[in-house]
Amino acid sequence: MKNFKTIRGGETFTAEYEIKKSVFISHVRHVETEEGAREFVADIKKKYFDATHNCSAWILGENGDKQKSNDDGEPGGTAGNPILDAIKKNELTNIAVVVTRYFGGIKLGASGLIRAYSHTAALGIAAAQIVQMTTFKKIAVTIEYPFLAQVENFLRNKKISVESADYAADVTLNILIEPAAADNFLADLTELTAANFLAEDTGEILIPVAV
Repeated sequence: MKNFKTIRGGETFTAEYEIKKSVFISHVRHVETEEGAREFVADIKKKYFDATHNCSAWILGENGDKQKSNDDGEPGGTAGNPILDAIKKNELTNIAVVVTRYFGGIKLGASGLIRAYSHTAALGIAAAQIVQMTTFKKIAVTIEYPFLAQVENFLRNKKISVESADYAADVTLNILIEPAAADNFLADLTELTAANFLAEDTGEILIPVAV
């Protein structure tokens, strides 16, 4: 798995910018598929149906290899690409940005439009919570009950996350730990319990960590 930066999911982040009586509103959302990105753009266009333009861009995939921008009637390269560039400057992926424009009657010119769309997109991204999707190794650690309190205290002190626990004849703690720290963790656990535990690597998972 590859670590990457995105924004927190579950809500749309917004910001507004006004210049020469034109009002620009950015809408920023976490998306993971092209279908999701298109739906988000369509929803904004429906909500702001009376706007002069609803320009958009998105970047998808762990490697950011799926990219698309749309000028929605603005002069070519003055809206979608600046929005896309704002996403790239923040090194984000799995994100869609729509910038709505209400024309105020005063033309901004090509350079003015580029600056306005870029700035508005940046404001929207700044309003979002950026997270680092970080790879964690999943390790199932099985111990006998007499070691439980000692191991739990060790995990708290080391700030190691326990995803879940299974209490049966013995206790299995499902640990989440960054791969680079796994060997040291197992070595410390060996010393702590005199090797009275079983450890099973159960795979990896990406977890959002606030930046």
